[in-house]
Amino acid sequence: MTIEILSETNCFGGRIGFYRHTSAVNHCDMQFSVFVPPQAANGKVPVLTFLSGLTCTEENFMVKSGAQRVAAKLGLMLVSPDTSPRGEGVPDDPDDDYDMGLAAGFYLNASQEPWSAYYHMYDYITQELPPIVFGNFPGDADRHGLTGHSMGGHGALTIGLRNPDMFRSLSAFAPICTTLHSPWGQKALGYYLGDDQSTWQDYDACEVARRSGDVTKFDRILVDQGGDDPFLAEQLKPELLEAACKESGLPLELRIHDGYDHGYYFISTFIEEHLRFHAERLGA
Repeated sequence: MTIEILSETNCFGGRIGFYRHTSAVNHCDMQFSVFVPPQAANGKVPVLTFLSGLTCTEENFMVKSGAQRVAAKLGLMLVSPDTSPRGEGVPDDPDDDYDMGLAAGFYLNASQEPWSAYYHMYDYITQELPPIVFGNFPGDADRHGLTGHSMGGHGALTIGLRNPDMFRSLSAFAPICTTLHSPWGQKALGYYLGDDQSTWQDYDACEVARRSGDVTKFDRILVDQGGDDPFLAEQLKPELLEAACKESGLPLELRIHDGYDHGYYFISTFIEEHLRFHAERLGA
């Protein structure tokens, strides 16, 4: 598929770029960013996809995380897609708020109108974006890891656990662990999927984890959470994910870090550990 180059520049001996393409699943133009490490000059490199959170675009992770310095040393290609469809005609939050609609696609396939015409972020991440990335950049599709933050952490957990043959490593920063019991999740999934909460279970990280005990591919799933995160108790609920993984036997390592909040100071502090975690499992 043809992609449009929005910008490219050198970065830590590699190359970082921002790109646009026409999405067949979201029926709009979508944007994504890619950091290609210097090791790609000698052949294909492992890839880590980062799913961003509410209010974010394809820029936030690349601009704020500081990940490129370490990724260049490790030989990891980084990919960060936008968080929702956008453009003329794409419906936004009817409450004119930030927690659903534009920049809040929740990495699901919407079934309710008017959202169902555009919001297919699950198919975008699992079906449409990978061939574009691996067809245009020197990434190794057999060495692909997944991580994310907040809403994107929820997306990483649900998508990674539901697609163990696609991803070889999995982690998350401060994920929404249960859409069924989070006001953010309840609002967004109520609009996108309707009132029947049985249809939400494929997009609830705890429910997916509870039935994914036979996913033995992941030797460890790393989740970092700030202990002073203002959304911890009401929205994120990592204790429910910990209980679900214990029930199913998934190898979760949940780390709570006192004094850290929900933002990119927290992410940038622990991003190197996550990159090394993925690099070890992807053979970087």
